[in-house]
Amino acid sequence: MASRPPVHRARKRFGQNFLRDPGIISRIVRAIAPRPGDRLVEIGPGQGALTEPLLEATGGHLEVIELDRDLIPGLRVQFFNYPGFVVHEGDALKFDFRELRSDGEPLRVVGNLPYNISTPLIGHLLEAGDAIADMHFMLQKEVVDRLAAEPGGADWGRLSVMAQYRCRVDYLFTVPPEAFVPRPKVDSAIVRLTPFAEPPWPASDEALLFRVVRQAFAQRRKTLRNNLKGVIDGDALAALDIDPARRPQTLGVEEFVRIANHLAIEEEAP
Repeated sequence: MASRPPVHRARKRFGQNFLRDPGIISRIVRAIAPRPGDRLVEIGPGQGALTEPLLEATGGHLEVIELDRDLIPGLRVQFFNYPGFVVHEGDALKFDFRELRSDGEPLRVVGNLPYNISTPLIGHLLEAGDAIADMHFMLQKEVVDRLAAEPGGADWGRLSVMAQYRCRVDYLFTVPPEAFVPRPKVDSAIVRLTPFAEPPWPASDEALLFRVVRQAFAQRRKTLRNNLKGVIDGDALAALDIDPARRPQTLGVEEFVRIANHLAIEEEAP
């Protein structure tokens, strides 16, 4: 049994909102379904609301990454009786998750992510490739809506394509502001990201794919012909069975990959 965490004032600069609702905590743990032997990593454990049930479910093994050094002594005291509890002090945005995996099983990553770093952190984790088995995050609902969006909707954009190129995305459930202290001004949501062993539509040059996506969404109200001017012309798009008069938010992942793979072939041509 963990000891009681010390009192800590949430810091705005770290985007801290501490989860307090026992029912929500239980529901998150059920969604993660941790098992003994899992290589579980928690980002931003805060005051340990999720940490204790995760430790219990994994047989006392859990690694956490915490940026706020004032929280770390309390976490070590609170969970001192779990020999497999390891604290890494540092910024998850700069953390090498591949090195943490080493030669072991892929990591299962969980966390209540600060709203101000959620998008770049997800991008950083997706770059870790086969080091990650799955990810369960609490994020601002607006971000989860974008991650799980479908082509044609207002939420479909660069983040949707980046995530769904590499992962299966499952919107699990919404978390209201009253589940936290202090209360955020927006709803949160739980999302599961499961990286593909191989993307369903592989890009021959992923960096080129994401450059195409970034440029295509530069001005959402403009057509592909306008947004991709200088990259690919209308005739080439039509030859790929993509109407150049379409707007970027109507294209699915496979169509963006089709464009990028065509450009990659052109770049390699003598």
